[in-house]
Amino acid sequence: MSNQPLTPDRIMGMVTAFQISGVLKGAIELELFTALGKERKSSQQLAEELNATPKGVRVMCDFLSVHGMLEKEDGQYASAPDVALFLDKNSPAYFGSVGMLMTNEHIFNPMSDVASLVRKGGTTLEGQGTVEPNFPMWVQFARDMVPMMMPAAGFIGDLVCKDIAPDQPLKVLDLAAGHGVFGIEIAKRHPGAEIVAQDWAPVLDVATENAQKAGVHDRHQRLEGDAFDVELGNGYDIVLLTNFLHHFDPKTNTDLLRRIHASLKEGGRVITVEFVPNEDRVSPPFESCFSMIMLATTASGDAYTFAELEQMFNDAGFLESELIRQEGLPQSIVVSRK
Repeated sequence: MSNQPLTPDRIMGMVTAFQISGVLKGAIELELFTALGKERKSSQQLAEELNATPKGVRVMCDFLSVHGMLEKEDGQYASAPDVALFLDKNSPAYFGSVGMLMTNEHIFNPMSDVASLVRKGGTTLEGQGTVEPNFPMWVQFARDMVPMMMPAAGFIGDLVCKDIAPDQPLKVLDLAAGHGVFGIEIAKRHPGAEIVAQDWAPVLDVATENAQKAGVHDRHQRLEGDAFDVELGNGYDIVLLTNFLHHFDPKTNTDLLRRIHASLKEGGRVITVEFVPNEDRVSPPFESCFSMIMLATTASGDAYTFAELEQMFNDAGFLESELIRQEGLPQSIVVSRK
């Protein structure tokens, strides 16, 4: 047992953590890290570029320096290496849009009253929360989440296409497609792939834009409507089910999976992307904590273990499911075969 005295430092760090999120959001909004680029600048210089006050910029930059986001030397500030890579808009690895999304009001505000979330067992947002039909957040989500999704989308593109001959037809349903990059990455790798992207019409506009930019628009069809009600069609080789099941309870998911099962060819596969905690539900950290986001923003969503996901697929008639962990990424892939 350690002889170190107990202090409230850890507790103080947690109760003040909202300040870090708020200041980082403000810095991204002001484009502080883009203004810094690879240079060192004073608060006076930054204030002129950001159309802000020198005092405000100094306080913000000192706060970010305390937390390791900036480096301060002789009264001048520079971005830490990872911050420069991911939060400078001129960087090809820019990730700031994801930060803005994760701190938007629909996620951030419910977390101010967790006691009510716990008492209710679900979101305090109106109705079903973020899964209400045509919820306004999803268009912005589709635009902002592409940087976070690209590694998984590339992995899935390789996984689906690695054993398929270039001249072999491939019919893919991208369910709740959002930005559409999962289906688009398959189409980019396989010239015989035809993608049917399903989602609400305003969200599909983003997927259509991305398909046009990728040069696969002629093989990218739209299927507008609610994933639970719209006629899905049939004869699919692959159904993509990415970042969707965690929004709903197991029964709702199983009912949807039965519809997906009917839409697949014999031997067809569902490729699911999810935040999958271990059976202990406290590891890995990000995947396990994702349940709290679902508690805050949905009426019945959760982060499901592989055993729970496998049970849903089994109940829907699938023969087998395989879990694939992606090294260095919080999301896992579940491949289920009809």
